[in-house]
Amino acid sequence: MNSVLPYFQLLRPRQWLKNLMLFFPPLFGGVLFEQAPWPDLLLPFLAFCLASSANYAYNDLLDADKDARHPRKKSRPIPSGAVGKPAAALLGGSLFALAILLGLRVSPPFLLALLAYLLVSSAYSFRLKDIAVVDIFCISAGFLLRLQAGGSAFGVPISQWLFLSVFLLSIFLSLGKRSAEKQLLEGDSAAHRPVLREYPLGFLHGSMYMTGGTVLVTYAMYVVIHPGLLYTVPLCCFGLFRFMFRVIKDASGDPTEALLQDKVLMAVSALWLVMVGFTLYLP
Repeated sequence: MNSVLPYFQLLRPRQWLKNLMLFFPPLFGGVLFEQAPWPDLLLPFLAFCLASSANYAYNDLLDADKDARHPRKKSRPIPSGAVGKPAAALLGGSLFALAILLGLRVSPPFLLALLAYLLVSSAYSFRLKDIAVVDIFCISAGFLLRLQAGGSAFGVPISQWLFLSVFLLSIFLSLGKRSAEKQLLEGDSAAHRPVLREYPLGFLHGSMYMTGGTVLVTYAMYVVIHPGLLYTVPLCCFGLFRFMFRVIKDASGDPTEALLQDKVLMAVSALWLVMVGFTLYLP
């Protein structure tokens, strides 16, 4: 079992939480429970989980030497030596192939979105993550492609408010992640992630504050159209503030880790989801 665990850790299963974005179009379209049987609904999610894990494996291969100098990432399977580089490359290739096969079973438009995600993720891992601002927008593109893939898989159009909210929220979270990295690594930040050298003092925090405000305004504008969601606005505001608090106080900016480790943030997120569900699905 111990010999298998590092390979499972290499897949970063916690990050699969991001792939729940696929269900946002049918959820907010009010048709989540009117779709095909649940086993069929899980195929798109599984395809993106395999694709994202393949990307994480190759990204860890490329960053193994840098991660070995990172105070938190040095314990990852590849930099720690628990998983060899050839084995990681083989695992990543296998997951990539399986993701494509599952994408073929869903639909051609979904497969196109999946391939676009893999292309953007690969370009990000190999080069774009070292270009300031471009790296932020690449991370955001990953969320938007998940959103588009979900709309294609379930036959639900992406509304304008949902696109804008996801776009701005993903930019906000990406800025928080970069801010935390720069704060945590301090003088060694450029050695681990060269792009952090390009960001001037205050840019990441200032941009995070600005984008957080636009996220709240965009969501509030949507609530005007759906007044039943009015009381979720304070929850949204609290969630944004809580995430910024974690970034500044603890240099903890990974969105997935923040949600899973912060019990307060998890509780507020669950309450928000329940309120959205009651508003959209109960008369």
